Amino acid sequence: MIEGEPLVILLVEDNPDHTELIKRSFEDHQIANHISHVSDGEAALNYLFRRNEFADPAISPQPHVILLDLRLPRIDGLHVLKEIKTTEATRHIPVVIVTTSEAEHDIIRAYDYYANSYLVKPLDFEKFTQMMNSLGFYWLAWNRYPWS
Repeated sequence: MIEGEPLVILLVEDNPDHTELIKRSFEDHQIANHISHVSDGEAALNYLFRRNEFADPAISPQPHVILLDLRLPRIDGLHVLKEIKTTEATRHIPVVIVTTSEAEHDIIRAYDYYANSYLVKPLDFEKFTQMMNSLGFYWLAWNRYPWS
C-alpha cells in the first residue's frame, strides 16, 4: 500500500442490515476510504478475479482486507475462502470471517482454509458496533503488511 492510497475493504455480506451497520461503522470512524460490497459468493469471486461486471480494475480495486460472511447465496463463504487462499494472486489478502455461526466445524474449516481471523457477530447492536470499530482499527490502522 502506498502512503495516501485509499484503504479498500471488500465486504461479502448478504444481510442488508449487517451490511449497513458495518459500512456505517467504518465510515463514521473513517476506517476505510473505499468499501466495495457484494452480496453473494459468486460475486465475491468475480470481483477478486475481475470477471464479468468486475472486469474493470477501476470498479474492483484489490482489497487490503476481506470481510467474509459464511452463509452466502450461490457459493458459500468457506468455498470463497478456499479459492482466495489457494490462488497465488489473492492468498496474501487478509480474510476475516464475520458470521453468525459459532459452530466448531465452521471455525475449524475456516482456519484449515487459512482464515486470518474468525469473528462471531454479536446480536447486541452496541457490541456489534464495537466489534466493527475494533476490527477496522486493527486490520486497517494498526496491522502492518509487507506492502505497507
